[in-house]
Amino acid sequence: MIRICHLINHLEPGGAERALVNLVGQLNPQRFSNEVVTLTEPGWFARELASAGVPVNDLGMRRGTPTLSGLYALIRHLRKSQPTILQTWMYHSDLAGTIASRFVPNVRLVWNVRCSDIVMHPGQKRLRSIVWLLARLSRKPDAVIANSESGLRFHAEIGFHPRRWEKIVNGVDLARFRPSGDARTKTRAGLNVDPQSPLIGLIAHFRLMKDHETFLRAAALFASRRPQARFLLCGYDCTADNAVLARLIGEAGLRNRISLLGFREDIETIYPALDVLTLSSKLGEGSPNALIEAMACGVPCVATDVGDSREIIGDAGLVVPPRNPEALAQAWEDVLAENRENWTLRARARVAGSYSLDRICRSYEALYEEMAREPHILLEHSRSSAKRVA
Repeated sequence: MIRICHLINHLEPGGAERALVNLVGQLNPQRFSNEVVTLTEPGWFARELASAGVPVNDLGMRRGTPTLSGLYALIRHLRKSQPTILQTWMYHSDLAGTIASRFVPNVRLVWNVRCSDIVMHPGQKRLRSIVWLLARLSRKPDAVIANSESGLRFHAEIGFHPRRWEKIVNGVDLARFRPSGDARTKTRAGLNVDPQSPLIGLIAHFRLMKDHETFLRAAALFASRRPQARFLLCGYDCTADNAVLARLIGEAGLRNRISLLGFREDIETIYPALDVLTLSSKLGEGSPNALIEAMACGVPCVATDVGDSREIIGDAGLVVPPRNPEALAQAWEDVLAENRENWTLRARARVAGSYSLDRICRSYEALYEEMAREPHILLEHSRSSAKRVA
């Protein structure tokens, strides 16, 4: 049995957190045992893991405030549980896991890089210092997984030179996320959206990198040409009590045209109601879950050319420059001008071929098996991999 300890900052809803939960739920239980440790209080996904029988422990740190006591607790936990592999997720956990692993004999350390250039945002000065340190420690882990080509390339450019790079993209549960006429009808009825009205959605937490402002400016342009158009925002802080968002919606003149859903657990029922799923991010994306999930539901996507969005979408939508509302609105027009059934078939087929959760989980299993079985061969192989991306 290969024992894996997953170390992550927290388990509040987010792309990395969802990817971890998906992975743990799909790894072969006859071969892999999993536990999850969080730096801070676990959060929402802990319930889902607990119901699946996956142990979850937290180190009790405050967000943004690492402590020596928390680090010591991690070392004690790892010494007791003796995992075969310590899989860390995101920068803070990568750093904590690297320090702790030095005090735990024989554990294999794997980092997981989940974004591209988010540290280049002016507001990420503190995070940038952590990434700078990780770049200098990047030969410590046995492997570094990147979920996107853009993320791998960016980190290599800023000084990450690990023994081994692995690219394993995000995956989607094709049984959960699928086209559904019933979901489309029920969701639109619940939103009071006419069956024939164009409905364009952005499903993302309200964060600066997601650039909701550009989406809303594009929506205003589109609505001036298509008065029947409706729009939808779904994700944390996409609610009426978000004063900043309310101001942006008011300035765009969209108060009577937009639905604010906040965070939804039943997101698989929201995607099928859309005519277009949009991602308007201005930086930081790696392998966006929203694009993959929407396409699995047969929904065409329009996204800004950030992260791996262009590679993911392929022929199942359009890609435009970031921070360009005019281009975004025109792309919606172009997508809606084509037959919806054609988009549905292309979107679903593309995800089934390259982004199925089963396929992604088998990639993780292969990596974990190799690390557990042939660590010395792994180190020799990794040197050539580092040269390839340097």
